[in-house]
Amino acid sequence: MTDYIAWFSDITRQDGARAGGKNASLGELVRSLSSAGVNVPNGFAVTAAAYRLFLKENNLEEKLARKLKEFEENQNALAEVGKDVRKMILAGAMPRDVEDAVIAAYHELGEGGASPSVAARSSATAEDLPEASFAGQLETFLNVKGDAALVEACRKCFASLYTDRAISYRRNHGFGQLDVAVSVGVQRMVRSDLASSGVMFSIDTESGFPNAVLINGAWGLGETVVQGTVDPDEFEVFKPLLDNEKLTPILRRKCGAKTEKLVYAEKGERPVALKETSAQERSSFVLNEEEILTLARWAVKIEDHYGGPMDMEWAKDGETDELFIVQARPETVQARKAAGALKTYSLKSRSEKLLEGAAIGDAIACGKVCRIDSADNIADFEEGSVLVTQTTDPDWAPIMKKAAAIVTDHGGRTSHAAIVSRELGLPAIVGAGNATAVLSDGQDVTVSCAEGETGFVYDGLLDFEVEDLDLSAAPETHTQIMLNMANPSAAYRWWRLPSDGVGLARIEFIISDIIKIHPLALARFDTLKDEAARAEIEKLTAGYADKKEYFIDLLARGVARIAAAHYPHPVIVRLSDFKTNEYASLLGGRQFEPEEDNPMIGWRGASRYYHDDYRDGFAMECAAMKRARETLGLTNIKLMIPFCRTLEEADKAIGEMAAHGLRRGETGLEIYVMAEIPSNIVLASEFASRFDGFSIGSNDLTQLTLGIDRDSASLRPLFDERNPAVKALIAELIEKARAKNVPVGICGQAPSDYPEFSAFLVENGITSISVNPDSFLKVKETVAAAEKKAPASS
Repeated sequence: MTDYIAWFSDITRQDGARAGGKNASLGELVRSLSSAGVNVPNGFAVTAAAYRLFLKENNLEEKLARKLKEFEENQNALAEVGKDVRKMILAGAMPRDVEDAVIAAYHELGEGGASPSVAARSSATAEDLPEASFAGQLETFLNVKGDAALVEACRKCFASLYTDRAISYRRNHGFGQLDVAVSVGVQRMVRSDLASSGVMFSIDTESGFPNAVLINGAWGLGETVVQGTVDPDEFEVFKPLLDNEKLTPILRRKCGAKTEKLVYAEKGERPVALKETSAQERSSFVLNEEEILTLARWAVKIEDHYGGPMDMEWAKDGETDELFIVQARPETVQARKAAGALKTYSLKSRSEKLLEGAAIGDAIACGKVCRIDSADNIADFEEGSVLVTQTTDPDWAPIMKKAAAIVTDHGGRTSHAAIVSRELGLPAIVGAGNATAVLSDGQDVTVSCAEGETGFVYDGLLDFEVEDLDLSAAPETHTQIMLNMANPSAAYRWWRLPSDGVGLARIEFIISDIIKIHPLALARFDTLKDEAARAEIEKLTAGYADKKEYFIDLLARGVARIAAAHYPHPVIVRLSDFKTNEYASLLGGRQFEPEEDNPMIGWRGASRYYHDDYRDGFAMECAAMKRARETLGLTNIKLMIPFCRTLEEADKAIGEMAAHGLRRGETGLEIYVMAEIPSNIVLASEFASRFDGFSIGSNDLTQLTLGIDRDSASLRPLFDERNPAVKALIAELIEKARAKNVPVGICGQAPSDYPEFSAFLVENGITSISVNPDSFLKVKETVAAAEKKAPASS
């Protein structure tokens, strides 16, 4: 072709100086990954040489330099300087050689001289580097059709090199304003206006967990997802199991509101237009399971080829149902984080929760609310405030770095607000829905992103702690140090801890906070008498034809997500152990629960599993565990039966599990039992012949050994796991279990609270100690010291 045009198939990622980072990456995809099955729409780059010739022939170089010097001398002149520079460029004439080359390539792209619909994407020569992302700084023009329209789009792309946000970004990152050139990528439009599109990361964007692919998507063209103007669907896929085509390792599916979509405009209108989505579109996922897995596999191929985490854009063609990757760039935030360091934030107190949304980052910040409704008013922002707005786009970038935290009504984890907040290290809550209505100017608030994937805005300025953990200092121990986990959304937060797995994964949190509905209110929905509960259940289970499937799906994926964070280390999942009063508080629960005077020692744990009044509920639990292990593929999940009073009860519970496809030994399934009742210790040898391991529940064991209601304030001074009677039972259990070659762990609170208790456990040869994540390093150090004094038996 000419110096002014380069086809994607002739470009590699080394061609950033000629074609810009975005186009160099597209060329790399076309050349190296098309043969591996990754679909990339064809196209060409209008090179940086064309841009420089445009400046030269229009005598713009010196004029731009003089004007941009005004900004360097006066930062407040940004808006005026940017406007003048863009006006100069837009008034320039496209050089004849460049125009001819662009039109000729455009016709060739149209195969036979047709005028195809294309996207014109600006691509800066310094963008998409691992150390500097220009994402969103320059402009993209969609559904461009016709010779004149394409030439004009190229001129607009040239001008977008000098948007206010791009000028500001270059200055902040040390790039000379005139050192960066722009190329234009001209790419065949994928008809995602008739289907869906979105963004994808080959890494968890919040925690840096490397084994997850995160996919966001919405109906129509992808700009709504990138700009955060819609709440997208969100999917999460576990990378290590993608090679096994018999599995569907989709750990999370969240249906977003998707109230609008960007589509081709009608004739005579602008090229694209926003339209409302239908009710069916809002309640439907934009991708099916096969498509989700295809995109995830492509993400892995692209990441492997580039040798690092990647940020990609995808689109589905509504005419052919084909999927395409339309852009790929290095991920620039988590990739730069130190692997051995972990900073943890925790609130010291709480107040009224004002609203919630998707948490970006894991920090906490306090400040006064500063509500800004339009980028035109960003001069009103007060530095150090909490920025509250409907959504952000790149025009907001100059003030976002001055915020203590950011809260938006709209957007997902891959929206502009989310991406910029991560890059700046700011806590942000996106997709809060009504932040601009609930929060008022000058109001003191605390923004907490330290409680999992849901972030909260609290009333007032709350105290919080920040702790730096140096993971490289963690000592080696013979005793396994494991974690207690309950919240799937917080699982990835702790992936960097060098733990030996999860000794206690509680499913009660998933049921109470995510599912929210009593299992029998789903299994026996037709019998539910509470009309208000029926209406709420209908709302929560929308999209599920079978209400039982709602429970099974959410529980399976929630448990699998915890297991994925620690794969391939074992994750011991305790089956349900709600008390009757706790079950009754779930939606629709009162109809199915008896009133007990002392629920703590009532109808709980194993006694429910085989009982006719709860068997239907336990069947769903078993179906979820089977799906998590065998369909999603997380076979590192072990199951544990809680509060198992007798040997006969153990046999009945194990038999009930087998009847639902969870047979001990099949597909490597191990079944543990909680040791929390004195009968478990007295008959430990007999229990050991039925189970693959024990886990000591020191709270219940203390309660039942000392005859103390652990909830009694009056008796609290007497409640102590270090009591000699409790310790004698624990020592007896360890001895009997070791004689049967069965492992024994402990998952109670005592090792986290009392260093001397950890030393006692080590002296007696416990197999594992499971603690809360924030106690992990402290307990690891205590155990290492104890092992030096009294090495545990192997």
